[in-house]
Amino acid sequence: MWLSKKMQSPIEDYALLSDLHTGALVSRSGSVDWLCFPRFDSDSVFAAMLGTPDHGRWLVAPPHPEAEVVDRSYIDSTFVLQTHWRTPDGEVLVTDFMPVTDRRANVVRRIQGLRGTVTLHQELEIRFGYGDVLPWVTQGTDDGVPVLLAIAGPDALALRGPRLRASNHRHEGTFEVTEGAVVDLELLWYPSHRDTPQGLDVDDALDATISYWRAWGASIVGDGEYSDAVQRSMLVLRALTHEDTDGIVAAPTTSLPEEFGGGRNWDYRYCWLRDAALTLEAMMTHGFAEEALGWRHWLLRAVAGDPEDLQIMYGVAGERHLPERELGHLPGYADSLPVRIGNGAVDQYQADVVGEVMVALEKMRGQGVTEDHFSWPLQRALLGFAEKHLDDLDHGIWEMRGNPQHFTHSRVMMWAAFDCAVRAVRDHGLPGPMKHWVSLRDRLREEILARGFNRELNAFTQVYGGTEVDASLLQLPQVGFLSYDDPMMLGTVQQMERDLVNAQGLLLRYRTGNSDDGLEPGEHPFLACSFWLVEQYAHSGRRDDAKRLMDQLVGYSNELGLLSEEYDAENNRMAGNFPQAFSHLALVRAADALQPVSSEAGPYEAMARE
Repeated sequence: MWLSKKMQSPIEDYALLSDLHTGALVSRSGSVDWLCFPRFDSDSVFAAMLGTPDHGRWLVAPPHPEAEVVDRSYIDSTFVLQTHWRTPDGEVLVTDFMPVTDRRANVVRRIQGLRGTVTLHQELEIRFGYGDVLPWVTQGTDDGVPVLLAIAGPDALALRGPRLRASNHRHEGTFEVTEGAVVDLELLWYPSHRDTPQGLDVDDALDATISYWRAWGASIVGDGEYSDAVQRSMLVLRALTHEDTDGIVAAPTTSLPEEFGGGRNWDYRYCWLRDAALTLEAMMTHGFAEEALGWRHWLLRAVAGDPEDLQIMYGVAGERHLPERELGHLPGYADSLPVRIGNGAVDQYQADVVGEVMVALEKMRGQGVTEDHFSWPLQRALLGFAEKHLDDLDHGIWEMRGNPQHFTHSRVMMWAAFDCAVRAVRDHGLPGPMKHWVSLRDRLREEILARGFNRELNAFTQVYGGTEVDASLLQLPQVGFLSYDDPMMLGTVQQMERDLVNAQGLLLRYRTGNSDDGLEPGEHPFLACSFWLVEQYAHSGRRDDAKRLMDQLVGYSNELGLLSEEYDAENNRMAGNFPQAFSHLALVRAADALQPVSSEAGPYEAMARE
């Protein structure tokens, strides 16, 4: 069973494999349809997810027309995927994983015979350069094991496993697996100027990979009704964190559409300061101080230099040059064009970013993490940057491609930046002009209340003087600008429920037809926004509503616990890049909000009451 040349698997049918350097997406039908080697933001070697199998894929599946997947799951607390296939002739278990301890860029597929004799079909189409570069392929042996070598420019791949035959620029073959037998396949990337590395001890690699993920998962602090979803979400956040640099990518994919057939298709394989700061908060809350410190080190390296060069996003290692371009040779997922790599929003000014970074670093101080000789001076430089641009218009959290404006959310995040600065001096004894920062903070607060709140609507608005609400306003109490049950906040929520909640009960970011975002109207609800609404309900006396919405949202996870950026509830399908860090970290926050109320206030509740 495998898909025809023109069919693409639903986004929710994919599983993520990760080696903490890059990620592979494996469809329910047994095809690796997306993989970039050796980093998340490297060129892809398989891009069928954005086109056809001719743009690269690696299929391993029974070809029998009655073959079916009877179960698919990760081994507990890991990213080791197991798919149980059944055919009229027998059953096999396919175990897919990316080793995390061997410093190799590889994917391993182990097929174990469970019953009878099952024929497996393997099809390999290697296309470097996002499906555009056809490699030179040769076949030989290494210690009696067939090896296929594919080389193009700087890239090389070696496949160890049953011999394949060439057919129309792809390689394919069949092999049989009997009960009790094991067949191992390893696909390894390496720089083409180096010798081909030796084969892998699959048993050792599998044991080490399972042990790593289980040990990391066992360290997650927290329990409660949604503990399984929280654990998987935390694991996803770790899987999207580069092992060496500690950069956290927003997703391992590019150009999965926010609107099927539309143009809202973006490259998320980079590190947004905002997303990384929010991920750091989740890490700190759930016991991962070491990972949080690693992110702080990444931040310091990425933004080091002239504060005027501050960007909203960087490459995995802190690269700054991320030019956006379109790949015209790829037809896109569900004919959604264009397919983009790079991200033009890198050049935008988004005034909220400094605030979100400062809030995350304030939380680290609250958890007992001390500043060093570099970290606090850097924060002061960021505050200087924020002050210099205090009155500038910006593009907002949603990276609007229309004209810059004064977004209320951005102004509140600037308030939060100076509020955290005041706390750093007052509560932690760090040096700084506290009276000056108090003055800036209080000026912003007065301005926001005067210009960002529409008294006729009884709601905060997306932009100063506007009449539209925006889901990002749910973050106002999260950073302590006001309490969750403040009448102004409750009025804002009521307006959101009127304007932004769709027929399925999900919250839109904003009404795209009424906002100047520079794009054609239309998108599906961002899951993070609805998780923010869960948090708001939970903290404002609407726990039944919070629980109902939380159950609905968690139910949108696929069978492996993974979430996309958006969800099309009308047609029951995922949309947007996948899996999405923002969705998973918002799930964690929402689950924390639904925990039994503690007598000890958390940092945000305490801030909101002051």
